[in-house]
Amino acid sequence: MRAEGLESFPLDYADEASITAAVEEVRRRTDGTLDALYNNGAFACPGAAEDLPRGALREIFEVNLFGYHDLTRQVIPLMRAQGHGRIVNCSSVLGLVGMRWRAAYVSTKFAMEGLTDVLRVEMRGTGIDIILIEPGPIPTRIRENSIPHFEKWIDWENSARVEEYRSLLHRLYEPKTGPDLFELPCAAVTAKLIHALESRRPRPRYYVTKATHLMGLARRILPTRALDWLISRV
Repeated sequence: MRAEGLESFPLDYADEASITAAVEEVRRRTDGTLDALYNNGAFACPGAAEDLPRGALREIFEVNLFGYHDLTRQVIPLMRAQGHGRIVNCSSVLGLVGMRWRAAYVSTKFAMEGLTDVLRVEMRGTGIDIILIEPGPIPTRIRENSIPHFEKWIDWENSARVEEYRSLLHRLYEPKTGPDLFELPCAAVTAKLIHALESRRPRPRYYVTKATHLMGLARRILPTRALDWLISRV
């Protein structure tokens, strides 16, 4: 990565001290300037909403929301001082609509959408643009990486939904045999990110994949019960 002109240093969204140290490292390396921040780090904890203990939600919010917010707050002074900047938060189609078995992840993305919307309004006139990227199915390792969190927090064998879990476990543990419906490669997100960073007037939101476009439209035009029915069929 260094041969390609890229630099790296530790930054852990779950660790406040790590975030502060990372911002100080950026300040040191750039003489206090920063053109852009892309918040893109999250994990999932699959399970029915009724089976999520408080600790599971606390843990996932620390990374998927609080870490983003903490890092954003700490870079805003750098951008204010120079009079410009771009902050891009990676959300999801699951920041637009909720889907079964994904309550923990969905709740963090819904919260981030609201926080980002308010920040965008408040930053008007500062020269700092606040932007959301909302991907649908992308071939990352989020499913595999969710397994330790599922095993730590979800007592599925004692759940009222135990039989439903039994029928769904293969989706979690077995390797994928092909792409998901409407899946696009990671490069599709990169293309939207480049546009968000380089456009003279970036859009507040960038949808990625047909799934996000479809669900974004459905949320706007369908009554709640009709949207619930549609989502239940996915």
